[in-house]
Amino acid sequence: MANFSITNWLPTTPKEVKAREWDELDIILFSGDAYIDHPSFGIPVIGRILEDAGFRVAIVPQPNWQDDLRDFTKLGKPRLFFGVSAGAMDSMVNHYTARKRRRSTDAYTPGNVSGFRPDYPSLVYTAALKKCFPDVPVILGGVEASLRRLTHYDYWKDTLQESILFTAGADMIVYGMGEASILQIARLADRGVPFRQITNLKQTVVSCAKTERDAIIGKQRYAELHSHADCLADKRKYAENFATIEIASNMSHPDVIVQECGDQLVVVNPPYPVMVEKQLDRIYDLPYTRLPHPRYRNKPPIPAYEMIRHSINTHRGCFGGCSFCTISAHQGKFISSRSEASIIREVQKVTEMEDFKGYISDMGGPSANMYRMKGRTQKVCDVCQRPSCLHPSICRNLDTDHAPLTALYKKAARVSGVKKVTIGSGIRYDFLDQEEEKNHFREYFSDIVKHHVSGRLKVAPEHTDPKILEHMRKPDYSLFRELTQEFNRINREEGMQQQIIPYFISSHPECTPEEMAELAVMTKDQGFRLEQVQDFTPTPMTLATVMYHSGYDPYTLEKVVTAKSVREKARQVIFFFWYKKEYRKQIRDELVQMGREDLIPKLLEQQ
Repeated sequence: MANFSITNWLPTTPKEVKAREWDELDIILFSGDAYIDHPSFGIPVIGRILEDAGFRVAIVPQPNWQDDLRDFTKLGKPRLFFGVSAGAMDSMVNHYTARKRRRSTDAYTPGNVSGFRPDYPSLVYTAALKKCFPDVPVILGGVEASLRRLTHYDYWKDTLQESILFTAGADMIVYGMGEASILQIARLADRGVPFRQITNLKQTVVSCAKTERDAIIGKQRYAELHSHADCLADKRKYAENFATIEIASNMSHPDVIVQECGDQLVVVNPPYPVMVEKQLDRIYDLPYTRLPHPRYRNKPPIPAYEMIRHSINTHRGCFGGCSFCTISAHQGKFISSRSEASIIREVQKVTEMEDFKGYISDMGGPSANMYRMKGRTQKVCDVCQRPSCLHPSICRNLDTDHAPLTALYKKAARVSGVKKVTIGSGIRYDFLDQEEEKNHFREYFSDIVKHHVSGRLKVAPEHTDPKILEHMRKPDYSLFRELTQEFNRINREEGMQQQIIPYFISSHPECTPEEMAELAVMTKDQGFRLEQVQDFTPTPMTLATVMYHSGYDPYTLEKVVTAKSVREKARQVIFFFWYKKEYRKQIRDELVQMGREDLIPKLLEQQ
């Protein structure tokens, strides 16, 4: 922090506001995370964008909600509005395991300790602000609110919940990556436009009385969902809603979405167009310190920061469309990429950090290898309704050329002070199914293995069974076998001993203990003792979660069976750990019970 003063961060206390010589704040942002002034974290990015536009912004990180609410009042009343985010991660996923056990850690808090944010901060923080300042608008943003913008299944309450706009009592939701929306809202509010009149702004969610439908929606085209009451009464209708929501989330020009909830309407306005290179560069070129706020100077490290402090985001969005993933629902499927120049400027900035030792820890996005990928013909993308550009096959209009990314890695590695650029993001290997001259994937993969792996490469096949992979929207397992063979070949030729680390999920919809047993045998045959595994956790606004709760595939309306009880889930998880003595008897008993004694010698007797 040698060359920074306290005014290099957005203020968090009255003293820091005074240091900037401000007598009033325009906007105050509340976050469930510690304040790290880095472009990987949403609230600091929103704060910087508003600051750059001339607004006086403050951030209150992890406010105490259990005392007299002084953290909510210490900065006074903002001139325009409050912004609330639960943080970079859904609070319930942050707090609980797939078995609903309370976690003792929180990677977004100094010392990795839990207890510095409540369950559902979006609700708790909004309630506190409305109690203290009932006349000041509150805007919800971030992953927690974004994915709960309509009727959704809450795994932790085991029930369908109405839009978080109602349960929180907020005035508006900005969903997705909300920089453009929040800036426009601030400008309208600054001009004196009342919040109740800001009803059709892109990428926002508002509510109104059913009698105001025509006045709010006007002549816009809209899709009407089954009401919240109908979803409560009929799970099939909840499933049908999801197909409409997901298709709209992945279209270039979707309609407004409307849903009745009691005597109110939830109105979801379409998103902004995908950011062009110049817009995204401007966001990442803002004057981030890339450091935690000085308030944490004498506190233990923040694990989430330690992980990303020397990393670089190259793009946003993901067109994979995995059924259990929320990225496309939040960031969209269309890729927005930064320019090489902007990325290299950030690399140079990282090399100037006091603790930099020459290693860029990651350079990528939700998936590492989607940089600059988009449709060759935009008109085709403009009418596309596919949730995934990769499943069931790679879209013929998609430009999957990896050459620009390979070139970017080489340029970053040549920056003075950089010893190595490692790729920590997972990569998609669906591209093995294409001709090399079309996508240069094998050249890219070879370069990754030779120069950009820090001993271990993360890949996510997720399962081995074709039926389950189909429900996951993942490629056939044979492609992962091919990738592993290629990885091992390159390592042999280069005299390296690196590892490929596969990720797998148990208890996904349609998965049974028998498929898990087959998975264990297949991965054992490849020489894997699985470490990176997880039990499926239903999270709002994913296809897999809708199948889990409703029992239907939203697109075919065919029945889908899912393990739900602790016992059912445990029967699947144990097969990940066939190599551990404490599970051997239980695994043997399960194989006998399911009539698969033929797998016993393959799994338990051939070590």
